Amino acid sequence: MNSISDTYRSIAAPSKGIYKELGSKFLAFAYPVETQEAAKNILAAVRKEYFDARHHCFAWRLGLTGEPYRLSDDGEPSSTAGRPIHGQLLSQELSDILVVVVRYFGGVKLGVPGLIRAYRTATQDALANATIIDKIAGQHFQLTFDYLRMNDVMKVLKDLGIAPLKQDFDLECHLEVRVRLAQIEDFQKQLAFCQINIR
Repeated sequence: MNSISDTYRSIAAPSKGIYKELGSKFLAFAYPVETQEAAKNILAAVRKEYFDARHHCFAWRLGLTGEPYRLSDDGEPSSTAGRPIHGQLLSQELSDILVVVVRYFGGVKLGVPGLIRAYRTATQDALANATIIDKIAGQHFQLTFDYLRMNDVMKVLKDLGIAPLKQDFDLECHLEVRVRLAQIEDFQKQLAFCQINIR
């Protein structure tokens, strides 16, 4: 097996945090997400639920490397909201995560340092309340082969500890599998030896 690092940290379930200062209330919500589409859908739902809040600032990171990522100040002064939220995700090395901080304005301006502190602290609180888990990065593959190769394929999958996600045995056999990054080279070599079509 290669020495590729294919594990990364995320959160197991949604969590919440809160920070209050000078009448302003900052509600932080952390969500596990795996796609940009999922992050956008959750963000839209939070905006709808907390429609009366002045700002809905957020940051997300996806996948093993934390790319792609996105952040937004949503009308707050530049770099006072999205960047501090994102900074907490970086400092805790979290990915596959979305944090939205909803602000209710209390009538007193906090200034740039105050805003940065508020968004950072609300995010810290949500992450402190989250259960951190290790995730394994992987890639999906489609396998196509004829019945005569079935035993060869199943042996490779069993040896590598890979369970099929989907299978369809019609005129040809089709399998969908997810292989952790550190095993991909080994997986491809073994199936190439069996003359299996992978894509």
